[in-house]
Amino acid sequence: MTRKLRVAVLFGGRSSEHSISCATAGGVLGAIDRDRFDVIPIGITRSGQFVLEDDDARTFALDGDELPEITDNGTRVRWPDGADSRELTVEREGQISSLGTVDVVFPILHGTYGEDGTIQGLLELVGLPYVGSGVLASALGMDKHYTKSVLQHAGIAVAPWRRVRKAEVPSNPDAVEALLDGLTLPVFVKPARAGSSVGVSRVSHPDELAEALRIGFAEDDSVLVEQGVDGREVEIAVLGGRAGSTPRTSDVAGEIVVSGRAFYDFDAKYLGASGIDLVCPAELSDDELATMKDIALRAFDAVGAEGLARVDFFLTADGFVLNEVNTMPGFTPISMFPTCWIVSGLSYADLITELIEAAVERGER
Repeated sequence: MTRKLRVAVLFGGRSSEHSISCATAGGVLGAIDRDRFDVIPIGITRSGQFVLEDDDARTFALDGDELPEITDNGTRVRWPDGADSRELTVEREGQISSLGTVDVVFPILHGTYGEDGTIQGLLELVGLPYVGSGVLASALGMDKHYTKSVLQHAGIAVAPWRRVRKAEVPSNPDAVEALLDGLTLPVFVKPARAGSSVGVSRVSHPDELAEALRIGFAEDDSVLVEQGVDGREVEIAVLGGRAGSTPRTSDVAGEIVVSGRAFYDFDAKYLGASGIDLVCPAELSDDELATMKDIALRAFDAVGAEGLARVDFFLTADGFVLNEVNTMPGFTPISMFPTCWIVSGLSYADLITELIEAAVERGER
């Protein structure tokens, strides 16, 4: 009988997307194929402790009244002390015990200190295979300024933007408004390195810019002032290739239909706020879908992504404008990345299996 693969599922973390990561992990823990995989659930507290969690998906349900949280339960998970071992251990009340040899790590982490290449660097140092992009692509995908710069260099259309560092922001209100030169209202102010719409503001009047910058700088010392784009918000999912095959997209795309909100914000994404409809499959012509798939694969290659990504676009009257390449997208059963694959015929459980087995293959190579 084939031995089960042991998978360490990492979630929580130090970013403002801590609770979203927990909710994503809850979806994975509830759906992963237990006949194929043994699971070690490892939570990361907001202050960075690695703790052994209960293997119970219900613990991490996303509830607007009480968002899931990893707290210090007194355990400490210890990583291997070198690349010649894959054994994890846990310390409880001064006693150290083995968690067994780990075959692969699934870092379901969003935002800084998880999606940005930092945890990927740790796993590279100790020689553990992991799901998703490597250090460079993770860091690149996390930083909107550099992602847009690389995509623009690759000939992919992106919205005009200006990067602003916190130290560069003048105190003079007139000088602040000068940051809008060359852009047309509305614009969006976004932290360069954050996700889940945390710290994002829509600016419709110059007087709103200073407050939007303040909100953005609360998340990152670098923000983007980005031209608003008039177009449909459409997204498509990408899986990396296996055993020499090329990456592929989902057969369908999804669409975010904004009807009663200024934009697709955090509350709408995760807390069920009204004014947003998620549609999958999106109504696209054959030519539009083919073009979208082609650009998504070009973008996946341009940033050097591996494993998975969700590629987000605006479909305008002049064609597609790429908004973001998300290297560790939301992964709850109702998130757009798995939904696109489910509608394409790949179940949520099989999608998890695909990602894990592909990561093991990459580790062996």
